Amino acid sequence: MKKIFIILIYISILFCNTVFADDSLEIEDYNSFSSFEVSSINTNEPIINSKNVIVIDRKTLLPLYEKNAYSKVAMASTTKILTCIIALETCSKSEIVTVSSNAANISGSTLGLKKNTTITVNDLLYGLMLRSGNDCAIAIAEHISGSVKDFAKIMNYKAFELGLLSSNFVTPHGLDNPDHYTTAYDLALLTDYALKNSDFKKIVSTKIHTISFNNSCNTISNTNELLGNLDGVYGVKTGFTFEAGRCLVSACNRNNFDIIVVVLGADTKPIRTKDSLNLINYVFNNYHYINVANLVKENFSNYIFYFNKMYSLEKTSSTPLLNLEPLENYEFPIPQKDTSNLNTKIYVINNFSSKILPNTTVGKLHVYNNNQLLCTINILLENQLINNDWKFYFTKIISYYK
Repeated sequence: MKKIFIILIYISILFCNTVFADDSLEIEDYNSFSSFEVSSINTNEPIINSKNVIVIDRKTLLPLYEKNAYSKVAMASTTKILTCIIALETCSKSEIVTVSSNAANISGSTLGLKKNTTITVNDLLYGLMLRSGNDCAIAIAEHISGSVKDFAKIMNYKAFELGLLSSNFVTPHGLDNPDHYTTAYDLALLTDYALKNSDFKKIVSTKIHTISFNNSCNTISNTNELLGNLDGVYGVKTGFTFEAGRCLVSACNRNNFDIIVVVLGADTKPIRTKDSLNLINYVFNNYHYINVANLVKENFSNYIFYFNKMYSLEKTSSTPLLNLEPLENYEFPIPQKDTSNLNTKIYVINNFSSKILPNTTVGKLHVYNNNQLLCTINILLENQLINNDWKFYFTKIISYYK
């Protein structure tokens, strides 16, 4: 009987541990920070122990490092990145939310909200992203949609709108559910989008914040162990469940080189910290930008000389004029150790008619470095092609018999 009692206690403890959606900030994690730094002369790819990882350059969205980045996996409280940006785009931050029993009774990491507590959306968002409150997530979801189920529909619509085609959302907080998943790549794209919102960026870059609820002020700390402890880090979100493992999404900017690092499926918190640090330092030590504007301009100009001798016309005698759709950015990251081998490939339709309207895409210019695609630029028809009328054909006939 005593053995059964001990086993039951052990099972209950194990069960309690499995409901955590995040992990609290632990001071001892900072004591070993320096041992995680990679050498400034290290040009080898870092050894990464986390299961699913990606680093993307925010200027171009090009991946700089990948490991199982497109596998569908659980992502724990990094889910709250989507919850937060939906709230910011849907609500006024001054709106007052009344907490339901459903929100107040949720398990895992919470802000400690009670039933019928009133709190602003702004304070909920800080509780959501700094303290990783599951109660905040449900309170936000119910305030916006009336229920978690209906809020999940908004989440999935937003994910589809952003092109997150390998993701599915069931909850606003990220507790384990077999139908709740994403990929490291999708999560990086979502984070890049969210960071374009100044309010989101302000929240996730805040280390300590004071909020008000239950008639008292409460100071909360960010669970992100890199924030304030590594040069350039300005967010974003931690996460933990037994299914997802230790997760960390980081944003870091040094010398105008802005990256997002997604680490999912780490076995321990020190591993996710070490992997994140090593990836950040690896990229900043080993990548630089190269400008392709002159290459694009020169190669397109050369192509136009060839194109003007090759195209055919149908029911029009107008000369098609082509132009490149301008890029916002012509700088792309490449490894410093690689000798740049830039080239372009250009594809344009051969046959032109008056049915093709001005500003229609009629071709593509691809820029490569060592066979890696850096960007694709649309080639547009610039002018209106006039349809031949009877006068044109009459003149052609007369000229033929002269």
